[in-house]
Amino acid sequence: MSDQKPFKSRRQFLGMASSAALIAGLPWPARANVDQRNAYALAPAGAAVAKVRIYPALGICRVGGSEKWFFAPEVPGLPPKPDDGNFKDGLEKIKKQAQRFRVYSFDADDNVIGEVTGDGITWGVHLANTKANWYGFNNPLDNGDLAPGLPSQKRNQYFVSDQDREDNLIIDGGAREISGMGTNADGTDATYRFEGTFWGGQADAVSVGLGQLRTDDAGHLVVLPADGVSNSPSGAAITSFADNNAWHDDWCDGPVTAKVNIGGQFFEAEPSWVACVGPNFAPEIPPITTMYDVVEDLNHLAGWTPDPKMPLSFMKYIYPTFRRIALMEWVTQAANLRQGWMAIGDLGDPAYVAKLADPSPANANFRKQIFELFRNPYNVGETAYVEERLKIPYMLGDGVNYDGSPLQWFQFPKLQYKKLQEWARGDFVSDYDGQVVEDVVTDYRAFEDIPIELQPGALTQAALEPLSGGAFHPGVELTYYLRLKEMYARNYDATAEPFRIAHGDRPNLNQNLGRLLTPEVAFNGFNDTPPPIGPQMAGDLTRWMGLPWQCDAFSCQQVLMQQNYPAAVWWPALLPIDVLPEPYYIASLDESLTVEEREKFLSNRVNWSRGVAGIGYHANSSYWDGITNMITIWERMGFVVRMPSPQGDVFVEMQHADNMETRFEWTPRQGMLPN
Repeated sequence: MSDQKPFKSRRQFLGMASSAALIAGLPWPARANVDQRNAYALAPAGAAVAKVRIYPALGICRVGGSEKWFFAPEVPGLPPKPDDGNFKDGLEKIKKQAQRFRVYSFDADDNVIGEVTGDGITWGVHLANTKANWYGFNNPLDNGDLAPGLPSQKRNQYFVSDQDREDNLIIDGGAREISGMGTNADGTDATYRFEGTFWGGQADAVSVGLGQLRTDDAGHLVVLPADGVSNSPSGAAITSFADNNAWHDDWCDGPVTAKVNIGGQFFEAEPSWVACVGPNFAPEIPPITTMYDVVEDLNHLAGWTPDPKMPLSFMKYIYPTFRRIALMEWVTQAANLRQGWMAIGDLGDPAYVAKLADPSPANANFRKQIFELFRNPYNVGETAYVEERLKIPYMLGDGVNYDGSPLQWFQFPKLQYKKLQEWARGDFVSDYDGQVVEDVVTDYRAFEDIPIELQPGALTQAALEPLSGGAFHPGVELTYYLRLKEMYARNYDATAEPFRIAHGDRPNLNQNLGRLLTPEVAFNGFNDTPPPIGPQMAGDLTRWMGLPWQCDAFSCQQVLMQQNYPAAVWWPALLPIDVLPEPYYIASLDESLTVEEREKFLSNRVNWSRGVAGIGYHANSSYWDGITNMITIWERMGFVVRMPSPQGDVFVEMQHADNMETRFEWTPRQGMLPN
């Protein structure tokens, strides 16, 4: 590129525009939002250590083909922040998201003493991918009569015996230990790599990497995921969005343990879990319902966590949901144009936000009107499908297999909906400050700013909030089992923390549940084999997801239902549907264009997955072409990130490998000129 190009990077954009007088900023900035109910009391000075725990309770890595990486979020409410501001390494490689784990000590009364660092921690991790050895996905098995669970057969069922299935289909990276500070800092020590074999009983067996371990300078564990590679050693065709025989990918999961030496006294830490899943292509836009909301709902229903303190804080309990709804306009056309089919005001207007934050009786009718636009999870009768269709969020749900089921539409967890009910009644504290600049309103700008008593819970909350918490068909990263109490250690041990996965003790990773996985088998087991909805072993969480993962990522975009406007969507906050592309954004900044022309560019959207099904004059642009192509071109996709504009901050698809901006220079009035 020549020096005529006005902007070379996202950082340059930000540096140029941040000083512009017209930049107003979004009224919905990211704000640190730590759930106070997860707070521990501080131990008294000099308290003796009685136990230690690993945090987060469930950590999330995200695959990427680049050698570069960034840390998973550690402050709830704030997105991850790569050092250079970019989630891609150039145009063709996606950076990995690494999960950092920490150890905290507690006294005999379960009061937090502080974080344990240094070289006295020996970490243990076991990672495995058992997708090919698992059962196919049809639908969630816990929705009862509203969307009855469909039995599913084993994937790759031509391997019959347990031994053949173990040899060919289980990619076991094994258990690894690491200790010290700065160990394997450059990632070159093979001792800390996870590798397993796929198709192991065949002549064309392949070695599959599942990631690696490192420690940082403080002795924290750092888990790096694999590259996101999928392959079929036998060259099998893609025939399904979720269940493709003779294929593997490199998602994985497993337990995280630690032996901790504190002053010569040794402790076994309360363990954790890590899951390595796919990229989040809109990392600054949270899903409308997060996985934290889902597990929080379970904890509330089970009586494992207290109710939110009343009256509710608008900023802590209401603001996050409205913010997520407002930001959906940048990743789906259905939300961008929602005022054409829904009587809701401009969620980008600060004055409108201020009205949402008004609890006065005089504002009651307004709040009631807005509340009725949300889909009611309690309305599951015969007429619910129609009554709840054009409601927030206009997204598909678990029961999409069943025409007319209310579960064809996305359902809020009941606790999240209850918070909205309290808001509609005016039972909340108006603590919206009207600020629109992110670094002004953020309570905690870095993890170190969070008080010790809040840090353990904050780590788990930050890990789970970016995950999709709905439309489990099967989902984006993890699926419906996380809303079931049998998955958690607290179900079996009243002293365990609510968010911790229960660790299993089967003799091996194979879990043979007979020829069909049914709801009865899922919850009760088969013969002497324990149920899969229960204590977990390495590979058990990710095995339920699509195989290979890229097929589901492309196929679950938008769906034409019985009514085709607006088009129903799946998970736009993680896999965008309609986006503002970088070339349009650049045109909107060109002062040589008229205001009308610039606004036209800024208001238009293109399909995020454009070109995946094929391009050219005679492209065979079929569904099957698309989900097959995504296996090899997924890293070319762009990331939706916050960018400045004279009209206020916008979210732009950047670093798409096929954007015209990456191939042409922009010069005013002359338009796009070849290099």
